[in-house]
Amino acid sequence: MCFLRRPGASAGWIWWRMLRQVIHRGLQSFFYKLGLFVSRHPVFFLTVPAVLTIIFGFSLLNRFQPDTDLESLVAPSHSLAKIERSLASSLFSLDQSKSQLYSDLHTPGRYGRVILLSKPGGNILHQADVILQIHRAVLEMKVNYKGYNYTFSHLCVLRNQDKKCVLDDIISVLEDLRQAALSNKTTARVQVSYPNTKLKDGRSSFIGHQLGGVMEVPNSKDQRVKSARAIQITYYLQTYGSVTQDLIGEKWESEFCKLMHKMQLDHQDLQLYSLASFSLWKDFHKTSLLARGKILVSLMLILLTATLSSSMKDCLRSKPFLGLLGVLTICISSVTAAGIFFITDGKYNSTLLGIPFFAMGHGTKGVFELLSGWRRTRENLPFKDRVADAYSDVMVSYTMTSSLYFIAFGMGASPFTNIEAVKVFCQNMCVSILLNYFYIFSFFGSCLVFAGQLEQNRYHSIFCCKIPSAEYLDRKPVWFQTMMNDGHHHTSHHETNPYQHHFIQHFLREHYNEWITNIYVKPFVVILYLIYASFSFMGCLQINDGANIINLLASESPSVSYALIQQKYFSNYSPVIGFYIYEPLEYWNGTVQEDLKTLSQGFNTVSWIEQYYQYLRVGNITATNKSDFISILQSSFLKKPEFQHFKNDIIFSKAGDENNIIASRLYLVARTSENTQREAVQLLEKLRPLSLIQSIKFIVFNPTFVFMDHYGLSVTMPVLISGFGILLVLILTFFLVIHPLGNFWLILSVTSIELGVLGLMTLWNVDMDCISILCLIYALNFAIDHCAPLLYTFVLATEHTRTQCIKNSLQEHGTAILQNVTSFLIGLVPLLFVPSNLTFTLFKCLLLAGSCTLLHCFVILPVFLTFFPPSKKHHKKKKRAKRKEREEIECIEIQENPDHVTAV
Repeated sequence: MCFLRRPGASAGWIWWRMLRQVIHRGLQSFFYKLGLFVSRHPVFFLTVPAVLTIIFGFSLLNRFQPDTDLESLVAPSHSLAKIERSLASSLFSLDQSKSQLYSDLHTPGRYGRVILLSKPGGNILHQADVILQIHRAVLEMKVNYKGYNYTFSHLCVLRNQDKKCVLDDIISVLEDLRQAALSNKTTARVQVSYPNTKLKDGRSSFIGHQLGGVMEVPNSKDQRVKSARAIQITYYLQTYGSVTQDLIGEKWESEFCKLMHKMQLDHQDLQLYSLASFSLWKDFHKTSLLARGKILVSLMLILLTATLSSSMKDCLRSKPFLGLLGVLTICISSVTAAGIFFITDGKYNSTLLGIPFFAMGHGTKGVFELLSGWRRTRENLPFKDRVADAYSDVMVSYTMTSSLYFIAFGMGASPFTNIEAVKVFCQNMCVSILLNYFYIFSFFGSCLVFAGQLEQNRYHSIFCCKIPSAEYLDRKPVWFQTMMNDGHHHTSHHETNPYQHHFIQHFLREHYNEWITNIYVKPFVVILYLIYASFSFMGCLQINDGANIINLLASESPSVSYALIQQKYFSNYSPVIGFYIYEPLEYWNGTVQEDLKTLSQGFNTVSWIEQYYQYLRVGNITATNKSDFISILQSSFLKKPEFQHFKNDIIFSKAGDENNIIASRLYLVARTSENTQREAVQLLEKLRPLSLIQSIKFIVFNPTFVFMDHYGLSVTMPVLISGFGILLVLILTFFLVIHPLGNFWLILSVTSIELGVLGLMTLWNVDMDCISILCLIYALNFAIDHCAPLLYTFVLATEHTRTQCIKNSLQEHGTAILQNVTSFLIGLVPLLFVPSNLTFTLFKCLLLAGSCTLLHCFVILPVFLTFFPPSKKHHKKKKRAKRKEREEIECIEIQENPDHVTAV
């Protein structure tokens, strides 16, 4: 190998250039030899992948197991809220506190919940008798387990003071209303206030989460209820941690949902919406059941598209079966990857629905590139050499893009990822990428070898029969000539490549390339890109985190219906926030009392402290020292029936004759709008810093916080890490690739596509949840997969003008890009008909990823590359210098040998 030093070029630059060319040629040589090896042993490379698929496919059927723990999947794995939960649980049993720590959809343990909704204009309080009948039916409902009948009273959470079942206070209100109706009293005499109401036993109860759609009496000082649309009742079950108890609880929940459905049929004047602890998981998993048929339809559409796009009129060079076998190659590699996942004790969850689409989008790109590489080889070569040439031409680029896929999803599977569902998905995707790569150069490579052998022996590409001679065809009917035509009549003596007749190739060469590079089209493309960039930027400024779990559920499911009704009628108040004071405190101190009042300012409080202070004021009792404060609290306040329940909120310790309060809790509820979850996160972010700077040592907790704590950061971290990893690789390989400007343009293109997908999906009402984040990681790689071959071919082209270079690049890679993106987008269409929020998100994000990539490859890059570097003028100068050098050599030869000229 000989390099001539260009004037002004440094020695270091020349060595870098030599190193780049050595690496590139070394890789090409390696894949050429690999192609030769595959072409010489096609049966082996066809058999091994097939056997692996059969082995791992059986393991997929035998070891399939769904993941039922939704919290471990979608809640941040490492969060302060989980630590706070452990600390709160060590002080006060969370199982006993479930009724106080109200949470919308994230209530821990087992429970049954129902919303009863009156007709528009109706008052649910007037139907107290009907509601109590439904309530009694729930209490009397029996569940049989191993010959024993269990009712709610056997399974319920018990109150500490009287060992009775914990029931919502709205039941007491309804009983009072029914008694008033039976005694011919008007309901106005039974005063119901909102959100705090006085119960019959003298207790003050917060019913903001139990009574919804409330209209208050105008100018009422005590916030008396005029009418209400909805009532929510929750039945909490005890959780002992035993498998038997859990099975009985699950059966009770199932019977509860069936009973509510039956009650709905019996009471048409009410609308009933039920929810149980298993409902979220069931409706999360329901997406997979709903999508099974649609995924098969999607596969059929991709097979059809790949088969048609690989076909030609030329029956010899058409490769419809190769397109079909290419898609099947990706299918069997995905089956093998799934089998490996289940063999390693993996558990299935609905987020993994995206893997077949992700794997197909990358795998079929390799298939179509190999087909294009085959078409670019010389027909007069033996088929084994043609396969080797195709490998040498295509596999370098495909190896690079597969490596970047592996890096991106490998970073997503790293310990930095805080969402388990994302981590599991990325781990599976890494295995799928490796198997895709192996199956394409082995299984599909073998199929290419057999197809090449058929072509060399002049066999029909569909019927596999010998193609008759031209003289024989001329004597046959037109339909027979059309079916058996090998392109002989269409090939002129100037046309060295018969594959130019492929309809996509022909369209790009004869029509599209000339149109997109037309000088009058370019201004409109620039305007189009400015519009695209503007909308993308506008969307990027409006990103919302997707902590709402209903984004992952089947859209026509009981959980989603329940959540929407709950949000509509019970969103006036936030989930109940437990405020835990975990160190001894001088509650009798005036300063401490003021600090507590400041902390709870703006909240609706359910607090023993507040009630105790009021009790002291009403009784004109002085308790300014520790002994008086604790003595009156224990001997008088907590003995009153209306305050006995506060015993559960205080932990006393005794040192000798002295009693101390070592920990206590109270409950805070904030007024909110319909966007309760976001406001709950804001409350958490507001209260948590105060715990660090206040003299009062406290923690705040609600089960909802486990799902929302720093969710935005947790869910965006994988795409940031993956993007950074790919960017770092591209920068570090700047001087190792064949042309650094290729990497520079690739970084710009991928950034533009990624920001476009992010901005447009936000404008399309897609939140940042685990599905959209996985799609963003995929969009990053999908863009590289399609832009890289186009850009590297352009920067290495040696034509005189940039326009000619981009035309050649589109002609070389445009067919494979168009085939793959079209197949990918058509395969997404069935997802639109799956009634699930998860698949809607998947469809929107992948549609944007494919569309933005197609826009850049065929519209934006072909125009912008004609404006900006790399310049092609030095190639023109090189050609002129070579031509001048040849002319000088010819002149010297003539001068040295004039007799030769005479002889000529």
